[in-house]
This record gives sequence, structure tokens and C-alpha cells, in this order.
Amino acid sequence: MWHIITTSAPQILAAGLKYTIPISIVSFVIGLIIALFTALIRLSQRKGAFIIIKAIARFYVWLFRSTPLLVQLFIVYFGLPYLKIQGVFPNGIQMAPVAAGILTFSLNTGAYCSETIRASILSIPHGQWEAAYSIGMTRPVILRRIILPQALRVSLPPLSNSFISLVKDTSLAASITIVEMFEVSQQIAAQNYQPLVMYSLVAVFYALFCSVLSWLQGYLEKVTSRYVTPIN
Repeated sequence: MWHIITTSAPQILAAGLKYTIPISIVSFVIGLIIALFTALIRLSQRKGAFIIIKAIARFYVWLFRSTPLLVQLFIVYFGLPYLKIQGVFPNGIQMAPVAAGILTFSLNTGAYCSETIRASILSIPHGQWEAAYSIGMTRPVILRRIILPQALRVSLPPLSNSFISLVKDTSLAASITIVEMFEVSQQIAAQNYQPLVMYSLVAVFYALFCSVLSWLQGYLEKVTSRYVTPIN
């Protein structure tokens, strides 16, 4: 068994460094950008035609929070090639597995994180808005200099949890032929007939990655809360 572990671990780790971690990071960064814009759109007080944009944002959040991530991956990778639009996509929307995975993970992460960011912004006392307006600050300036920095500290723990969950969810990318850590462990298990050993080994690697992220979360919380008076 030790020989199986020593020969398989480098292959699983290589897949993690080549696919699991990069896909997680890129998807999370894109997802955060989507989440921020979605949250700001939903919090906007504009009227008129902007209501349509707010409705689209609400529908997007509802759609990706109401359907399983695995189903979303299948729709994007296996389903969209059948969506043929003459003059635009005559052969359907076809994407490479990594591109389809990043797109799906980003949209899914954006939907969940947008609610986290929206709640964090709403948690900031409204009196700070009024005080900033009273000295002539505009809404974008208030968001950038007062509200968002405080909302970042509040949203850091749940956003970190979302990132850790995303790292584990990348195991679903094996279903669309991305050779990440879990897929590699499946391939090796099919060769050596040791599924318990291989799946336990890949679980250890996921646990190690997530432990590092948990440590990083704690460090960032200390940095962002260094001026906050602790509650006795």
C-alpha cells in the first residue's frame, strides 16, 4: 500500500497544481467581480428602465442558487453545443472543458457571493451614508471609501468559506473530462483496484489545500480587524 501511495501522490498533486488550484482561483476572482456588480445592481435605488436590469440580476441569482452545480456543468459543456443559432452559433456553443468549468464555477460562485456582499453592505449602519452625504460625498465615493472597506471585513469569513467550498467543488469537473485531482485518483484506482486507498489519498490532498486556505482566512481576518475593538 505504501508503494501505491508514493507512486500515486505525485500524480494527484500535479493534477491539483495544474487544474484544481488554478481553476479555483480564476473562477473565484471572476465570480467575485460578478458578485460585486450583481450586489450593487440589486442595491441600486435607480428607477425606470434600470428595474429590468435589477430583475435580470435577481433572476440570475435565483437560477444558479436553485439548480445543482453538476447540472449546470452538464448544461454548459454538453448542452450548449446543441444550442444552434443561425448566423451567430451555427454549430452551437462549444467550449473546451477548462473554459466550460471556469465559466460555470464563476457564475455559480458569483450568485452565492453576491448575496454575501449584499448582506455585508446592508449591515453597515445607514447613518454612515447620511453622514457622508451631508459633507457632499457622492454615492460611488461613499461606496469606495467608506462602505466597501467595512463590508469587506464583514464578508471575509463567508467569502472564504465560499472559496474553500469551490476548491472542493472542482472535483465535479471530472464529469466534464477535466483531469483534476479526483479524476486522476479515479483513473489510478481503475488500474490498481485500490479505490479506498486512492479516494482516501485524494481526500487528504483536498484537506491539506483547504487547511492552508483556512489558515490564510484567519490571517486575513486578523489583518482586517486590527483596528476593531474586541468584545470582552
